[in-house]
Parts: sequence; C-alpha cells; structure tokens
Amino acid sequence: MKSRYEQGLEILREYTDEEKGTNHFELMKALEDISPDLGKYIIEFAYGDIYNRDHLDKKGRALTVLSSLVTQGSGSLPQLELHINTALNAGLTEKEIVEAMMQLIPYVGFPSVINALTQARQVFQERDNKQKTYA
Repeated sequence: MKSRYEQGLEILREYTDEEKGTNHFELMKALEDISPDLGKYIIEFAYGDIYNRDHLDKKGRALTVLSSLVTQGSGSLPQLELHINTALNAGLTEKEIVEAMMQLIPYVGFPSVINALTQARQVFQERDNKQKTYA
C-alpha cells in the first residue's frame, strides 16, 4: 500500500507540466530554506488526502480551487497563476476558465474577477508562446 506521500506525489504529477509552466515542485523548492516541511504537507495533505478523494474529477477539483483563489483577491495571484496552469493541465479549456471566473462577479465583485482574468490572459499567452517555441 502506498503512503500518503507517495499517493500525493502521484496525483501532483498528474497536474504538473514543467514545459507549460505548472510546477508545484519549484514552489516547494523555493520555500525549502525557510519552511522545509511545507512541500511534505502539500504533497501528503493537499494531494495525498484531499485531491485523492472520490466524487470529483480533475476538472471539478481545478474549478473549485480556481474559484477559491479568485475569491481571495489579489493576494492569491501567484497561486492563481499556478492553478490556472493546473486547470489547463486537468483538461479545462481557456473558455471554461474564463466563464468560471465571470460566474463569480456577483459574489466577489468586478475587481477580483478583473485581476483573475488579467492573470489568466497572462498564463494563456505564456503557454501559447511556449507551445510555439517547442513546435
């Protein structure tokens, strides 16, 4: 039987695409000097326990995370960038991501959604540029 860490690592790799800029591992490594246990907690708890649950597919999980990050406002922009990439890797389209963000306007307001859409545009453009580079 796989440990929580092994299960979490397996699921995290499903959402990660280093060529397209979605690399949770870089985030964990960047904070390793100040918080060496952070990566372990992310892998074991977030991905080993929470992302490993039944009843939601990868797209549903990605939409839920995006919605939560948009509601947190501009303070979550670095994580939002990472999870927009993750959502694309999970199979969501750019149009689905934009529509999900638009759906949040009545609940979180225009400023939060404008910031999120601005971040989404940047991610979409970066991924498009990387695809052209590799083509």
